[in-house]
Amino acid sequence: MPLTLSRAELVRSANFIAGQWTAAASAARLDVTDPATGAAITAVPDSGAAEARAALDAAHAAFPAWRKLPAKQRAAIIKRWNDLVLAHQDDLGTLISLEQGKPLAEGKGEVAYAASYIEWFAEEATRMNGEVIPAPVPGRRMFALKEPVGVVAAITPWNFPAAMIARKIAPALAAGCTVVCKPAEDTPLTSLALVLLAHEAGVPAGVLNIVTASRENTPEVVDLWLDDARVRKITFTGSTPVGKHLARRSADTLKKLSLELGGNAPFIVFEDADIGAAVDGFMAAKFRNGGQTCVCPNRVFVHAQVHEEFASQLAARVGALKVGPASDPASQIGPMINDRAVEKIERHVQDAVAKGAKVLTGGRRLTDLGATYYAPTVLTGADASMACACEETFGPVAPLTVFHDEAEVVAAANDTPFGLAAYFYSQDVRRIWRVADALETGIVGINEGAISAEAAPFGGVKESGYGREGSTHGLDDYLHTKYICQGLLD
Repeated sequence: MPLTLSRAELVRSANFIAGQWTAAASAARLDVTDPATGAAITAVPDSGAAEARAALDAAHAAFPAWRKLPAKQRAAIIKRWNDLVLAHQDDLGTLISLEQGKPLAEGKGEVAYAASYIEWFAEEATRMNGEVIPAPVPGRRMFALKEPVGVVAAITPWNFPAAMIARKIAPALAAGCTVVCKPAEDTPLTSLALVLLAHEAGVPAGVLNIVTASRENTPEVVDLWLDDARVRKITFTGSTPVGKHLARRSADTLKKLSLELGGNAPFIVFEDADIGAAVDGFMAAKFRNGGQTCVCPNRVFVHAQVHEEFASQLAARVGALKVGPASDPASQIGPMINDRAVEKIERHVQDAVAKGAKVLTGGRRLTDLGATYYAPTVLTGADASMACACEETFGPVAPLTVFHDEAEVVAAANDTPFGLAAYFYSQDVRRIWRVADALETGIVGINEGAISAEAAPFGGVKESGYGREGSTHGLDDYLHTKYICQGLLD
């Protein structure tokens, strides 16, 4: 089944700056390839400082008018954007599958997920309420008002090219901010298509600008935004080392930051768990997007009493997953994003086996399908000495570790510098609240593997970052509070 779009003009091959589609001044181009085949889809500008500055100039110029537009009118524009995204769900899902590789059903599902954030924040735009503060003396009125922070620089990842841009840009626009955006070099096309639809929905020129760049040129683009005081907020999803660089570089201008960084999520199966439900939940949490998500379980702790049952059921389910390109409607796991991703997965599995782990299923490249495919894998006998316990694998690998008591497994789950998500299965109500309180993560799934929702705050603690996306808290990250005191009223 060929992956084709019914509306071909959604595939854009230019930057979008000040309402115009433009090339890089250097005329340099960056190939965007299909990870399933390595074939080029198209090429986009390989931009640098000149394009970054032009986008920032446009966003800065557009900010005064956009922030003054009544919230109800901003909401109406964002709602039209949501309607256009849903109207183009099939095409956008196809585009995601083409450039990112996830199965087509998942690509279309991501579009619906992205739209849920656009709709949510369109509605939140009219709810930026302030406060009237009781005055401590007569003749005075005191207020706390919410205002947009200013120009926002959004840096988005490749694994969810629609959802991540929607989760950042929709609240920024709702708050009255203007945006400059640098999408991941692997998946810029979905972002460009979403910006086209936003423009068609009525987002004014300069309010939303997007600049594409290669991995090599990205520092030149982003560092210009980091150093310019006109950018008042950075929002980033990606690795912890890059997040730390952004925080350090933002210090000179004291920008506001939202950082959604690395994870090393534990998944705990207690002896009183419903094992069938735990396997179902693990499949939903782990193998979405081929394990290439920041909240995927990376370490799996199973109580000794139920380890054999859980491992057996899980291996049967994982071994039955259909691996293939998005062009095959039966595919459940697609290719990894690039060769580097497959090499890391392979290194983690080889390291685990060398240190005593056993492969129950998978554990190999699927070279008959192509260079970027890896078989979904279940390992037993994993421990904390292995690379898969210390680093985020970001692939379809499930390493199982046996534990014997609650205190032991909670300590092991927290023994990481990261703290994004955690999952556990238990039917003991008292244990549920003890463990939920003890886990050092920003998100906890209890007897549930699918935890993301537009109404819920998404974000981590420790070296997984700070700030929240989604929910009412997600809008707050694009606002600051102004205190106003008026006297001489008597």
